[in-house]
Amino acid sequence: MKGLVIASAFLSVVGAAVSRRRDDKVQISPANGAKDVNPDTHLVLEFPSPPTVGSSGTIRVYDAADKKLVDVLDLSVPFSPSPDGTGSTKANYSDTTKYQTNIIGGMDFYFFPVIVRENTATVYLHNNKLDYGRTYIVNIDSGVLKAAEGDFGGFTSNCSWVFSTKAHGPSPGTTEVVVAADGSGDFNTVQGAIDWAPANPPKRVTILVKDGNYEELVYFQYKSNLTVRGQNRNKTIVGYPNNSAFNPPNRQGPSRRPAFSFHAVSDIQLSSFTIINYYKGQAESLLVEGVRNVLDHMTLVGSGDALTTYGTMYVTDSKLTGDGDTVLGYGSVYWLRSEIVSTSGPVSWTRTARGTHGNVFVDGTIVGSESGGSTFARLPDNSGGVMDNWPFAEMVLINTKTANIAPQGWGPVQGPPFDASNVHFWEYNTMDLEGAPVDMSQRLNVSRQLTLPADADIIDQYRDPSYVLGGWTPNVFS
Repeated sequence: MKGLVIASAFLSVVGAAVSRRRDDKVQISPANGAKDVNPDTHLVLEFPSPPTVGSSGTIRVYDAADKKLVDVLDLSVPFSPSPDGTGSTKANYSDTTKYQTNIIGGMDFYFFPVIVRENTATVYLHNNKLDYGRTYIVNIDSGVLKAAEGDFGGFTSNCSWVFSTKAHGPSPGTTEVVVAADGSGDFNTVQGAIDWAPANPPKRVTILVKDGNYEELVYFQYKSNLTVRGQNRNKTIVGYPNNSAFNPPNRQGPSRRPAFSFHAVSDIQLSSFTIINYYKGQAESLLVEGVRNVLDHMTLVGSGDALTTYGTMYVTDSKLTGDGDTVLGYGSVYWLRSEIVSTSGPVSWTRTARGTHGNVFVDGTIVGSESGGSTFARLPDNSGGVMDNWPFAEMVLINTKTANIAPQGWGPVQGPPFDASNVHFWEYNTMDLEGAPVDMSQRLNVSRQLTLPADADIIDQYRDPSYVLGGWTPNVFS
């Protein structure tokens, strides 16, 4: 489990109903004998001091009614080709090794069956294995976890850890549910609530997520008309250690490297919480693929390609932090009063397709690397790629405050010769953080500096979200 280091500010553990084992050393949740447990619960064990995860043994869950095995986690199975996230990022097409795999939102991901944070070990059962109205028995072999105070005896009897789930889930037609890590809501996990949400509800469905640390991979597809809203932007934290080494690409299907992602969706809104990818490398906090999606008062923390966009999206009053190519932009995105911090390298690699708009940044802030070498967007040599150099790339800045941006502002633009006349690397009234105009005398010749009154019409057009987003006028739901 090396490499799973999270800043202490993000490690607050939400209190849960717990039960002490007979030796008074290990507390468990759900408590032994607990009733009305949500089926998406994790199994949580709290030790007097930090335990370690073993390399053998199994965790088994049985249905108490017929002793049928419902789920099993075998700790002898490796977690991933690169469990610490530092190995090869190449596709694993020829790798025949069996790894720990969970089906999340209909797609397979490598995952950690047990994660230890400080004194707490969280067991992640495979998704959607438990059901409503059932009683379950948990067995854990002694080798699964090792306690600093001595051997952990595990749970080997059919009565040492037993709990019952709620009789039923939310009623049909419900339009608002609550996620709470302590089990007090309708769901324990964000993914559990999203899995429940109807694909195309006639009325918007809202998932309210209470404050807490939700360490889970989140992925969904083919959903619409859904809002996920945190209780507090800085205290509601969803995150996971993932990247292109931990989850290399499959031969087919969407990227598996983000902490939070959705595919082929429409009219999704994320509001007022934080998403973090705890690994470095190609490691999105969020990947969005769909149309008419909204980010509202969000905080996103990733690494390379910290946010990847496809389709159309409206971002307001949000902050994104990454490590270079912080926005990998295939989509049309209108940013309003938002901030991007790129701790190294270019802020974006904008890959706008012909006939669409790209990243338009209005009344926001962009901060580059402290070394001062960052640029707003680059077009590196993409020879042999789908579209060499992305000749219709667009990033437009209007009234943007900036810091740590190289004097040339844009680039590098590399590769075989191409007609750059269609590249829209444009800016109007770019300022420093104090609001003073910046020196644009060394700007890359591919870029353009808009001025008044000559470019008034262009500036007005790009201030209009519907112009940028193909006729869609965004509506942010409160």
